Amino acid sequence: MSNKINYKLIMAWLGNEGTGTSGYKHYKRDFVVVGEGKPPISGSSDVHFLGDIEKYNPEEMLLMSVSSCHMLWFLHLCAVSDVVVSEYSDEPTGVLEIFADGGGKFSEITLRPIISIIGQPSIEQLNSLQEKANKLCFIANSLNIKIDHQPGYFFTEV
Repeated sequence: MSNKINYKLIMAWLGNEGTGTSGYKHYKRDFVVVGEGKPPISGSSDVHFLGDIEKYNPEEMLLMSVSSCHMLWFLHLCAVSDVVVSEYSDEPTGVLEIFADGGGKFSEITLRPIISIIGQPSIEQLNSLQEKANKLCFIANSLNIKIDHQPGYFFTEV
């Protein structure tokens, strides 16, 4: 078995309004991403960069990727550790710093999962699973910034 998995998408810009990129304000930032056998995702740049506010931008998609990857690892680790999660939601936030030359980078990402647990595992065990999920998350491992975690746990009986 190979230890590499390859991914492929098709991403196409949809913003030519007849004059291409003849001027900064003469084109739309809209694009579409398609994966084989999956529905398309419509995107645009952030509204601060003349994008469409009704479409997801790459920065939001990065937050989604970090949050969902972490969640999936946490759920896996709970399942193999006999910790029963009944609900999970997150409100991730990120700070994008813009440099003088117009470039930039995320300086911080914070995950704030709200997790309902059936039973009474210890907070120490849950936090350990959070740390392990962060260490295993493919997306977090691909970024060069710290990702902060501020989980909230709610416990219910069976």
